[in-house]
Parts: sequence; C-alpha cells; structure tokens
Amino acid sequence: MSFDGVRVVVAGARVAGTASARVLLAAGADVTVVDRQEMDSFVELRERGARVAVGDGLDLLDGVRDLVVSPGFAPHHPLVTAALARGIDVYSEPELAWRLRGPDAPLWLAVTGTNGKTTTVTMLADILRAAGRRTAALGNIGEPLVTATDYDVLAVELSSFQLHWSSTLAPPAAALLNLADDHLEWHGDFDRYADAKRLIWRGARAAVFNLDDPRVSALAPGPSRVGFTTGVPGAGQYGVADGWLLDDGGHQLVEADAIRPPGAHNVANALAAAALARWAGVTPDEVRKGLLGYTPEPHRNALVATVGGVSYVDDSKATNPHAALASLLAYPRVVWVAGGQLKNVDPDDLVARVADRLTGAVLLGVDRAEIARALARHAPGVPVVEVPSTDDGAMGEVVNAAARLARPGDTVLLAPAAASLDMYVGYGARGDAFAAAVRGLPAGD
Repeated sequence: MSFDGVRVVVAGARVAGTASARVLLAAGADVTVVDRQEMDSFVELRERGARVAVGDGLDLLDGVRDLVVSPGFAPHHPLVTAALARGIDVYSEPELAWRLRGPDAPLWLAVTGTNGKTTTVTMLADILRAAGRRTAALGNIGEPLVTATDYDVLAVELSSFQLHWSSTLAPPAAALLNLADDHLEWHGDFDRYADAKRLIWRGARAAVFNLDDPRVSALAPGPSRVGFTTGVPGAGQYGVADGWLLDDGGHQLVEADAIRPPGAHNVANALAAAALARWAGVTPDEVRKGLLGYTPEPHRNALVATVGGVSYVDDSKATNPHAALASLLAYPRVVWVAGGQLKNVDPDDLVARVADRLTGAVLLGVDRAEIARALARHAPGVPVVEVPSTDDGAMGEVVNAAARLARPGDTVLLAPAAASLDMYVGYGARGDAFAAAVRGLPAGD
C-alpha cells in the first residue's frame, strides 16, 4: 500500500504511535500526531517532519485518509466515531505493519486468547531460537511490529483491541488459546470480544485452537483446524499422554512435568507454541530444547518465598477471573489475594468454583466489594479481610493480613482477577509490591 503524499493522523504518541509515525514519514506520508498531553516524543517527530498536536484530535480529520490509533482507543471513542463517519480508515499499529510488509518480510506466527498470550509467544520465540531462527516475541509485547524487519520469523502476540482495529492482517498460522469474559467495557459484550479474537484466523492456513475450550472450538474454521488438548489427543491433534506432550504425528516433545511455569494452563500454552513451531518446520527435538530452556516471564505463577511453611506466589498477571481460576486450581489450600478493576466482569462463577480450596481471602482495590459479596454467597465460612488503603503501604497491609490467615502448607496467592490501574502503574508494579512485602515478613511468620 502506498502512503506517498497521504494524510494520516496517528492518535497516541507512546511507543507504538511514535514508531508508526516514523515509518509513515519514511514512506512519504503527511503525518500529524496527536496526544492528550505534550509528549517527549514530539521533539523528535517534529524534527522528522510530522505535525504534532495536543488535544482530542477532532479538528484534525479534514483530508485525512487513515487514522492509526493506539489499541486503547475503543470503538465508541469520539475521535474514532468521527473518523468512521467521514469514511476514514481506522486501524492500529499491527495492521499498519502488515500493510507495509515487503517481499522479504518475516513470517508471522500469531497468538491471541483471553489468557496465556505472552507465555505462549515467549515459549514460541525460545523454540524458534533453539531451531536457529532469527526471531523475537513482538506485537502486544516487545518492540513495535512496524520496526521488526531483521528477522526470519516473528512470534506475534495480538490483543482483542489490536485485532478489532485490523482489516487485512492475516498471519498464515495463528492460535486462539481460550475465551472468557474480559474487556467487556471496551467491546460492549462478549460476542463482540469473541468476534475480534477470531479475526486472528483471517486467511490462516493453520488455525491452532484449544479443544478443551468449547467457545474456541465452536469458532475454529474448517479445513485449517489444528487442535490441542491437555488430555489424550486424537488423530492429527496435539495433546498429552503418559506424561509427555505429543505433536500431531504422535512424536514425544517434552515431559509435561518439565513445563514452566507449572499448571495445566501452561501445558496448554506449550502445546499451542509447539503446534505453531512445528507448522513452521521446527523439529520435535528443537521444540523440546526450546521448552526446556524457557525462562518464564515475571509475575506469572512465580514463587516469591516460603516463610514459616507458607508459600507466597505472585501471579499478578492474572488480571481477569479466567486467569485467576487457572492459577487458583494449581494449589490445594489458598489464602487468596484479590481485587482491583474487574472491567465489568462478574467474579461470581470464579468464587463458586474455587470456594472449596480457599482458607482465607484478603481483598484490595476499587472493586473489592464485588469479590467480597461473591465470597459471602459461595464461601461464607472463609475469613475475609478487606484492605481499604490505596497508598504505598497497602500491599504491606495485605501481605501481613494474609500471613495471619495462613497456616503451614497453605499458599498465599496473588491472583487478583482484576486489572491494577486503580492503584498501580501496571500488573508488574503490583507484583513487585507483593514480592517486596513478602520479603519484609519476619522469618517464621
């Protein structure tokens, strides 16, 4: 697609927006970059020839062909609705990267799902490196896709936001890991959310999907289906038998007990990564080497410390009930640390499913009362502590309360089932605060 002389507005001047503006300027586009506040990147972008603006951008749309939005711009955002009403093409940075691909562009292997995306793409990248491929895990993580040119193959994480703002993006092999209620405040309802996720299979020659998730199985397209299960696989499927992960030809890949982080959901992630890698020509031995050498990303089911016979585990990345469920099911006796922004998702079913393994709960964050009500309904005998503080000492109060509730053999598990931005700059900061508070516990508590 030619951008020479085309007027483009880039909305959002952080990492992806700035990278998009750079490549559009290099392609000859007439670029205006807008953000709600003055950004450090404005200096560089002005020097490269872009116009920059602070505000809502509604006065910048005259003569514009394309609006490149940061993924957080929801379909109901005023700038988006104004652009669509004018017939302007609206999309985000991954779609731009796809449109700009040249004949020597790297192969895209893509992953989406409610949970497990980052774990799967980083597993995939390690497998590809073990096979000698020049690769990186990019997209919703890492460097922007528009700058990713010096690679053979890319492990691409795509969010529902990014997929919604796409129209031609069509990776030849792509995986949908799972589907559960999430980001309903952005999409409007679950059906729209699922419709965005299934766009990852637009044109896929290998549609990798989770056989254990009925919602995913119902969406997987016909002849290109490649299924995976944490149970015994059928013919042409990936799965687990006799303690081994198997590919679609029955080859043993790696022992299930060797997968890190532990848990059935991470075995599923490994199977999805293996399916994409095998489609790209990676051997079973190379898959094994990559998975055995994999180092998990932080804040994903990570053991922080064992104090007084109690394990303290940071799964701050469990930012929705579906992710929290997978984490909670990995431990038999749990003091649950939960709360934050629920994003219009009801925690009731989660609490009902894990009530029998809870020995206590400590709640924080803006929506903690909703979780408390679910606990009162489904786990009335479980002691619950609510921490109303939102300052820097809040997590210390939380961890100390959890330590008082826990007994030797219990796991104090930070699996919030909610986003973190009500109190922290991100889930990583929340996990770091938890870990720091755990390390501050007196030995033997």
